Amino acid sequence: MKFFENMTTEQARMLSPLSLAFVGDAVYTLYARSKVIQHSDAKNGALHSEATKLVKASGQAEMADAILDLLTEEEMGVYKRARNSKVHSVAKHATMGDYKKATGFEALLGFLYLTGQDERIKFLLNERTDICQQ
Repeated sequence: MKFFENMTTEQARMLSPLSLAFVGDAVYTLYARSKVIQHSDAKNGALHSEATKLVKASGQAEMADAILDLLTEEEMGVYKRARNSKVHSVAKHATMGDYKKATGFEALLGFLYLTGQDERIKFLLNERTDICQQ
């Protein structure tokens, strides 16, 4: 679902890595929630707990590690730029390493989403999600 026209890759590259991560966080949260409800008829609280396991920094860091070998040179550049950006705070219950990987992962998803590469997002997430849930 798109609410506006896609950006060009040049426009998306001009955004700060943390802005890309801001969008990517929403993209991944929606993905995680959709995946959870497909495999459960649990009540809302239990659904939230399951989705949170995927969305928290350690879960995103695990996904980042799982997809790195699938990334193009451009995608790897987006990931590394965000991962290496200066952060001013770290999420509760997250290591700095996991938080930085999660930021890179979110920025990558934000970049792909904003540039209209929905099929690429689906491929990356579906290709490796099962590995991370074992």
